[in-house]
Amino acid sequence: MLRETVIWDVEFLTDIGAPQRFWCGPNDPDPVLVQIGAVKLGLEEDCPIGATFERIVTPRGRDGNVLAPSALFTKLTGIDKARIAAEGVGLAPALEALGDFANGARIWAWGNDEHFAVAISCYVAGIDPPLPVTAFGNATQLFQRAGLPVDDIHQLRSDKLAAHFGLPDDDLAAHDALGDALSTARALQHLLRRGHLAPNDFA
Repeated sequence: MLRETVIWDVEFLTDIGAPQRFWCGPNDPDPVLVQIGAVKLGLEEDCPIGATFERIVTPRGRDGNVLAPSALFTKLTGIDKARIAAEGVGLAPALEALGDFANGARIWAWGNDEHFAVAISCYVAGIDPPLPVTAFGNATQLFQRAGLPVDDIHQLRSDKLAAHFGLPDDDLAAHDALGDALSTARALQHLLRRGHLAPNDFA
């Protein structure tokens, strides 16, 4: 029986209008990873939220040079050039550390962050992904299994999940990878405690 799982979230480079253009505009940045946040969620007894993980990743372009975050990215996330310079680590070490943190547990995101952040970032960096795609899961499927209507799922975002279920979120910053991971984890904890999900759903 599974004892714990990992919930994660990411922040990646963006700019004004880039999501609407699918990052295809002439001046849009490649959506490479800048922040990873994760939290362990127990699957036994009271399903406690446990250890947390965070890494700032130094974003690099196709030429290997460090990319500066846009003003919009910094406004959304609070992550600026100075923080990246002070805390940033390489992409591969950051992902390897996430794998060590998960220690074999499945890693769930609100969506497919392994596609939209890890795969793109590794491709731009020219490295093999340190973690296989099978290490990850799409938590929207868990919420559907728990009975949340698909129309609601399509409208929600990770930073709004705790509030959607009436759970505390005053201490969680939106557009912060760790804050958004905790929001998702609290919502899943709520569903586990009420029997709408079971540990084996996280296999």
